[in-house]
Amino acid sequence: MAPRKTATVSSRKTAAKPAAKASNGGPVADFDRNEELKAYREMLLIRRFEEKAGQLYGMGFIGGFCHLYIGQEAVVVGMQMAQKEGDQVITAYRDHGHMLATGMEARGVMAELTGRRSGYSHGKGGSMHMFSKEKHFYGGHGIVGAQVSLGTGLAFANRYRGNDNVSIAYFGDGAANQGQVYESFNMAALWKLPIVYIVENNRYAMGTSTARATAQSNYSLRGSGFGIPGIQVDGMDVRAVKAAADEALEHCRSGKGPIILEMLTYRYRGHSMSDPAKYRSKDEVQKMRSEHDPIEQVKARLVEKGWASEDDLKAIDKDVRDIVADSADFAQADPEPDVSELYTDILL
Repeated sequence: MAPRKTATVSSRKTAAKPAAKASNGGPVADFDRNEELKAYREMLLIRRFEEKAGQLYGMGFIGGFCHLYIGQEAVVVGMQMAQKEGDQVITAYRDHGHMLATGMEARGVMAELTGRRSGYSHGKGGSMHMFSKEKHFYGGHGIVGAQVSLGTGLAFANRYRGNDNVSIAYFGDGAANQGQVYESFNMAALWKLPIVYIVENNRYAMGTSTARATAQSNYSLRGSGFGIPGIQVDGMDVRAVKAAADEALEHCRSGKGPIILEMLTYRYRGHSMSDPAKYRSKDEVQKMRSEHDPIEQVKARLVEKGWASEDDLKAIDKDVRDIVADSADFAQADPEPDVSELYTDILL
């Protein structure tokens, strides 16, 4: 590869600043100050909320399963920044971050986690099953891969109604091996349904490295047999996610059918709160935290560009912590569902 030419003094030209790229060489969106601050705040809210949820789980206020999104915040925040009103979101059981990103209230999410009547599913869904029709959030699903076929159904409804809404279906690298995923791919490609399939590849599925569990670990290629294009994205860089989201959503709205985005991301905690994550080293986790943390990347850019001071960022963090603390206090004080709720929302 020939060396890049630079401008000389005699030419009286200034060399163009190289375009920013993600760690995997992909494009990144050119964020202004407001977009960087928005991304920082939204990701920080998810991070602090999940940290508090982990604490409440340890104290016994949250029962059942609880899967935290710490480390993966850039994926859902970057996607949400590109979506428009009416686009639907559906995901798996690692879903608290998706709820907050769509605008669902921290109080309602935390109340549901603790099984209280003010929760989004009236205290009956818990961590894995809550919904918000107003925010176009369709779950939260505990069955591995189930949301992919349901998300494809949402896309079919959009096509049938003739609107330009897009369905965004998130699933993990483990769920990518489920048969219903490929049935959904076939239907979506056949009917050119407006859906973005997002594989949140956090490398370990439930606890086994993708290198040991799958024959094709480039998940962006999983739709090639159906003619579905795919893009690998640095899921730890919110700007890279936003750039890919813009491209994917335009692809769908222009009638070209489905597209796959593989988000190369990483979860810092175990698969669930009961998982000690002994299948990976502490050094590996620390390396990701120190070199690729999605929130620290934004923080560094804000300070470097003079768009925010350390005091400004501390103030944002305090505000976010206050919101999260309020949600925890609210959830613990909120009553449990009345016994009559046992007989509501039942399909016979």
